[in-house]
Amino acid sequence: MKAITINPTDNLGVALTDLSQGETITIGERSVTLTQDISAKHKFALADFPTGSELFMYGLIVGTANQPIAKGEAITTANVTHKASGYDLDKPSTFQWEKPDTARFEGRTFMGYPRADGQVGTDNVWLVFPLVFCENRNIEVLRKAFEQALGYSKRDPYEDMVHTLVGHYENKTLDEQVINTITPGEGTANGQAPIFKNVKVRFITHQGGCGGIRQDSETLCRLLAGYMNNPNVAGATVLSLGCQNAEISIFQNAVESINKEFKKPLIILDHQKTGKEKDLISTAIKETFKGMMEAEKIVREPMPLSKLTIGLECGGSDGFSGISANPSVGHVSDLIAALGGKAILSEFPELCGVEQELIDRMPNREMAVKFTDLMRAYEKAAEDSGSGFDMNPSPGNIKDGLITDAMKSAGAAKKGGTSPVVDVLDYTEYAKNAGLNLLCTPGNDVESTTGLVGSGANIVLFTTGLGTPTGNPVAPILKVSSNSKLAERMPDIIDINTGPVIEGAKTIQEMGEEMLEHVIRIASGEVSSKAVQMRHYDFIPWKRGVSL
Repeated sequence: MKAITINPTDNLGVALTDLSQGETITIGERSVTLTQDISAKHKFALADFPTGSELFMYGLIVGTANQPIAKGEAITTANVTHKASGYDLDKPSTFQWEKPDTARFEGRTFMGYPRADGQVGTDNVWLVFPLVFCENRNIEVLRKAFEQALGYSKRDPYEDMVHTLVGHYENKTLDEQVINTITPGEGTANGQAPIFKNVKVRFITHQGGCGGIRQDSETLCRLLAGYMNNPNVAGATVLSLGCQNAEISIFQNAVESINKEFKKPLIILDHQKTGKEKDLISTAIKETFKGMMEAEKIVREPMPLSKLTIGLECGGSDGFSGISANPSVGHVSDLIAALGGKAILSEFPELCGVEQELIDRMPNREMAVKFTDLMRAYEKAAEDSGSGFDMNPSPGNIKDGLITDAMKSAGAAKKGGTSPVVDVLDYTEYAKNAGLNLLCTPGNDVESTTGLVGSGANIVLFTTGLGTPTGNPVAPILKVSSNSKLAERMPDIIDINTGPVIEGAKTIQEMGEEMLEHVIRIASGEVSSKAVQMRHYDFIPWKRGVSL
């Protein structure tokens, strides 16, 4: 098969491989002779489109022709303008969910870390972070001290590479031929086995907590409170300067508002009250080490899959993402929902045009109003700054076949599967209901992933068609490739390849079940995600200004 339509009502074909001008392509009962070359992942017209014609993919409007488009012609940013399907809050819904077959996973468990409040972690992390950027330097001092002393650090292969270059330079043996032979090593361990077996220590820095507007600092406190409540976190050491907008009391109140039964150890140190930087760091080291000693006593136990909270994310998407990776992840979302677990779908700019489908899956109008209010407020903020959701697709997205935001959104929403929507969450709200939750975040990879973990995700499935190295300090991020070429080209960051779906070797259901098996292994600590192996621990709070 060389090309497909995704929905029977679509009037655009999708090239599964590079197609040549003059080639006749048959899709179902429709045949079209191409008027130009069509690259894999890109779309072409299945009919003649006069100016103003609506273009459909996934059964949804994804754009309009801004000039006549001939049958067999490529769809590009030059001949198509973004347009999305509308929605009606009062439209009667006939939605009925057909639950997936969960027989393979009934009674299955993963080895997780139990928490006093009933949540279960897929990891056991002692977190160290500042309430304000002024303390970032001290966080980095703590990071270096702990990672080296506890056996987490590795030799830097790139530092070794530079040392080799320096050696040749000083010996006057450096020339173009020698330079071309020098490559980085593997970053071998420093020879010391990790001291702690059951607990890790991770560090967060950020640029917030003061300056800007007070609301940003308050949002940061709620986000960090969500990280404290995340089941993957055993406890934390928090550094405060003492005079910042992100006050200790705001942070503490945010923790309590999320979980009134919060019982994790929380060490908060005030720099200005402590005095000398030396005393602050010494106290932080002692208290953190004592906390880690206690967290080391927590061990993995068999836990039902209903204790999993899966974040659903995409980044560096391509024209295959909505056909292979995203619907495969969507099947995992459905399986988790059917098994009593939680799934969280984020990135509101990438739900543009699929509002009606999601509204139809909501239990009441109140939830639908909250969802559309958040969507429209976000869109208005973008427009007021001179941008808009229509500018969401990146140059890489466009190059690889995602021409409009509606086209990108229609595919991105497939990560949410087909299950009912149980809750709509604003940024920093914590997921508490089993099933599919919608979380208002930007489409920006790291900002969105940061938000997912702050809302309780203890593992994240991250689809990509172009490749992105995003990770997180608290939750394992699993990279899901939409195509085999990417998986072969960037094997150091890809955990799961859904390319076989494009190639016709596996179904969406088979790929989804295979993916959930891998999730169980990751959640049990049997294997590590590529992001963890590469030490990708990204953290960027959303300032709630415009960030698409």
